[in-house]
Amino acid sequence: MRILIADDHAIVRKGLAGVLLEEFPSAKIVEVGDAETLFKLVPGDEWDLIISDLSMPGRGGLEVLYEIKRNYPHIPVLILSIHPEGIYGPRVLRAGASGFLNKDAPPIELVKAIRWILQGRKYITPAIAEKLADRVSFIKESLPHELLSDREFDVMKLLASGESLVRIGELLSISPSTVSSFRNRILKKMGMRSNTDLARYCMENNFI
Repeated sequence: MRILIADDHAIVRKGLAGVLLEEFPSAKIVEVGDAETLFKLVPGDEWDLIISDLSMPGRGGLEVLYEIKRNYPHIPVLILSIHPEGIYGPRVLRAGASGFLNKDAPPIELVKAIRWILQGRKYITPAIAEKLADRVSFIKESLPHELLSDREFDVMKLLASGESLVRIGELLSISPSTVSSFRNRILKKMGMRSNTDLARYCMENNFI
């Protein structure tokens, strides 16, 4: 079995590799620390699974996922992140991920998720299932950030983190003017006036 781990924290990669080798002793495990290296390695082998963080240097996490699934739809991707499951889980599943797991999850749940995904199934935690049920049944009103596209969502987080329009353009490979247009749409959709409002909202919802 061949597994590719992508996370910008070496200690997280080593910890994951250790858990995986205990459960799958003969597995070939390769580690990368940024999105660009991940993209370079994906075509180079027949990977059985990619385990990736959402927040790494370079492109936005959702964009990375879209790119992988567009070019290599047969490779299952498990997203492992510190971000809340109920918020990010539905987004990554819609983007093509086979599962989403919070980094606080115990190793036994990680192994369970991997085994489930390797059988060709989607791994959905109770928190994500509840969020998906709410969306389908319209039990709850949509929160402001749920009105955003995935690209707008990535831009919102970067704006809330204090990044400039130029820097966001560099990170997402778009022009500053395009970032400015995204910013205007984001503020309008969310009913907010400034980046400060976005920062406050993101901090209250643990996006940054």
